[in-house]
Amino acid sequence: MLLKYYIKQQCSAFALLVTAFVILPSVVAAFNIYFYNTKNKLKSADAAIVLGAEVWQDEPSPVFRERINHAINLYNRGKVSSIIFTGGIGEDKDIAEATVGKRYAIARGVKESDILIETKSHTTLQNLKNAKKVASRQDLSKFIIVSDPLHLKRATLMARDLGMNAYPSATPTTRYQSMESKLKFLVRETSAYFFYLMSKISLF
Repeated sequence: MLLKYYIKQQCSAFALLVTAFVILPSVVAAFNIYFYNTKNKLKSADAAIVLGAEVWQDEPSPVFRERINHAINLYNRGKVSSIIFTGGIGEDKDIAEATVGKRYAIARGVKESDILIETKSHTTLQNLKNAKKVASRQDLSKFIIVSDPLHLKRATLMARDLGMNAYPSATPTTRYQSMESKLKFLVRETSAYFFYLMSKISLF
């Protein structure tokens, strides 16, 4: 009986430790990711950086299209004077995401001279690193990061870690509208956020 009681107590203690060090931080992080964009006021900047997303043949996917539309809206409202499209050629694709974004924007009235692209990246961090390089050649130093709401906490943290003067702006017409799609995105982003934080710690 004493052994069973001891084992039960140890299991309870372990469960509390898991809750304290794993589950609770994950819940807090997910909460902060979900509400992150509501805490930031939109500012004017030199350029909007549109984070890449999938393309369908030579057209932006619905997710990418709404990011582009939001950047065009910022441009038309005078919030930015340039747009930087990011994203390389995805698996089984024939054209870079950034190139598709550029074509789409030009067709909707954005001046080609106001568009910059980088076509080598395949991750959010690469998007931002390459965008920074492209922007530096044009003396652009203040940025609005454009993506879906749940993507922005991690993306903006990455940008600022790169020394960029960056602010988030979520597309208001995000395709992630259903509770199921939001939950899947949130779980994926929370995991990616922790992975990025751990990668930063490992550098020290």
